[in-house]
Amino acid sequence: MGNSVTFSGKVKFFIQEKGFGFITESVTKAEYFVHYSNTLDKILADDEVEFEVEEGSRGPKAVGVKRKKEIKK
Repeated sequence: MGNSVTFSGKVKFFIQEKGFGFITESVTKAEYFVHYSNTLDKILADDEVEFEVEEGSRGPKAVGVKRKKEIKK
């Protein structure tokens, strides 16, 4: 992670029992694999998240994934 760029996106789906899912990046609509070991918060489908991208053994993957905090008015 370190000097990586932070992206915003939405969890497309996340299978709790298997510990993985996909995130769709907000601007480019690129999809990134995410494994539970790379999440900082519990994530669910449709959660808005922030994440960094690293090259994995099967292509780019989301790391350091955390839910965006809701702003209460």
